[in-house]
Amino acid sequence: MRALHRLLPLALACSIAAPAWAQLRCGEDDGPVIADKAKGVDLSIASSDPRGQLVALVDTALRRSEQIGAATLLAQAARDDWVQATEANKPSVSATVTGAAAGQQVSGLRQQQLQSQLTLGFNMPLWDAGRTAANSAWRAQLAEASRQGLFNAEQQISVQVVNYSLDRGRLLLQAQIYRQYMRRMACLVEALEGVVKIDKGRASELIQAQKSQMTAELSMEQTISALRSTEFRLKRLVGDDLPPSASYAAVLNQLPDMEGLRRAAAQSPDVLSQQANSRAQRRYAESVAAQGRPQVSLGGAGIATATNKGSRVGEWNAGVSLTVPILQPGQQAAEHAASKRAEAAEAQVRDTLNAKVYQMSDLYSSAEAALDRSRRIVEILRNSERLRAATLVQWQQMGRRSLFDVMGAESDYYSLRVAQLSTLFEAQQSLAMLWSMGPGVMSALR
Repeated sequence: MRALHRLLPLALACSIAAPAWAQLRCGEDDGPVIADKAKGVDLSIASSDPRGQLVALVDTALRRSEQIGAATLLAQAARDDWVQATEANKPSVSATVTGAAAGQQVSGLRQQQLQSQLTLGFNMPLWDAGRTAANSAWRAQLAEASRQGLFNAEQQISVQVVNYSLDRGRLLLQAQIYRQYMRRMACLVEALEGVVKIDKGRASELIQAQKSQMTAELSMEQTISALRSTEFRLKRLVGDDLPPSASYAAVLNQLPDMEGLRRAAAQSPDVLSQQANSRAQRRYAESVAAQGRPQVSLGGAGIATATNKGSRVGEWNAGVSLTVPILQPGQQAAEHAASKRAEAAEAQVRDTLNAKVYQMSDLYSSAEAALDRSRRIVEILRNSERLRAATLVQWQQMGRRSLFDVMGAESDYYSLRVAQLSTLFEAQQSLAMLWSMGPGVMSALR
C-alpha cells in the first residue's frame, strides 16, 4: 500500500486527463472556475484615495441628512428666540380701533348715535430688576446649545459614515479571502476526485476536502450577507450611488496623542452644548427670581373719539408706573425649582466630562491592544504561509503528510488573514470613536 501511495503522482499524470498534481499548485486567483457566491455584489476594491473618498462620503451624507436639516432649523429658531428676548426692553406701540352704536330713551324721547374711537398706546420698561437681561441671556445660551447640537449631529453622522465605510472595506477584503479559500479547496477537490478514481481508499480525504470547500462557501455567503447589510446602512446615509470601496487599511491605524485629545474633548460640541445649557438654566433661574421684584415702566395713550353727530373728542395720558409684587403664591417654589435645575445641569456637565475621559482611555487601550494583535497576527501569518507551502509539498511529493494536515494548514492560514482584518477594523473603529469624542473624526481624515 505504501508503494502504491508513492506511485500515485506518476499514475495520476499518466491516467488522468487533467493533471491533478499540477492543479494542486494553483494559486488563490487562478484556480478552477467555481460558482460565483457574491450574487451580484461587486467585490472589487477601487484604487482611489481612501481618505479623500471618506471625506467625500461624509460631505454627501451631511448634505442629504434630514437630521442635520432639522438641527439647522432648530438652531435658527433658537437664535430668533434670542433676538425676540433681546428686543423685549424696547418701546412697544399699539393701535386699537373700535366702533359702537349707543342709544338712550328718557320719558319717551329716544336718542342714538354711532361712535368710533382710535387709541394709540405705548409702553416701555424702565427697570425690571434684570428680568429682561436674564431672559435674553437665557435665550442666548439656548441658541448656543442648539448651535453646538448641530455640530454634534454632524459629528455623529460623520462617525457613522466612517464606521460603515470601514466595515464595508473589511467585509470586501474578507470576501476576497474566502473566495481565494474556496478556489484553493476547489483545487484540492478536483485533484482528489482524480485520485479517488484510482485509489478508492482515499475517498474519506475527498469527503473532508468537500466539507472544507462547503464550509468556505458558507463563510463566503455569510460575509456577503453582512456586506450587503452594511451597504444598505451606508446607502441610507449617502444615497444609492455608492462608489467602489477603496482600501482603508492605511486609514486610522496610528495612535493619536492622548493628552491632546483629552484637551480637545473639553471643547467638543456635545460638552459645549451641555455647558451652554447649564448656563441657560442659571440665567433662567435669575429671570424667575426677578419676577418677584418691583418693576418700573413708562406708558401712555392717545384717544380720539368721533360720533355721527359731528362731535370730536381727543385726550391723552402718559406717565410712569411702579409695580410692586406683594403676594405671589408659589414664587419661592419656582425660584428653588429653577435653581435646582441649574445645579443639576452643572452636575451633568461634570459627569459628561468625567465619563468621556474614562471612555476615551478605554477606547485608546482597545485600539492599542487591537493594533498590537494585528501586528502579531501578521508575524504569525508569515510562518503560516511557509507552513502551508511546506505541508502541501510534503503531501504531494513525499507522502509524509496527510490531506488533513494540508487542509488544516490552509484553514489556519485563511483564518489568520480574516482575524488580522478583524483586529485592524476593531482598532480603526475604536480610533474613529476616539477622534469623534474630541476634535472630530474629520480632523483625523483631513
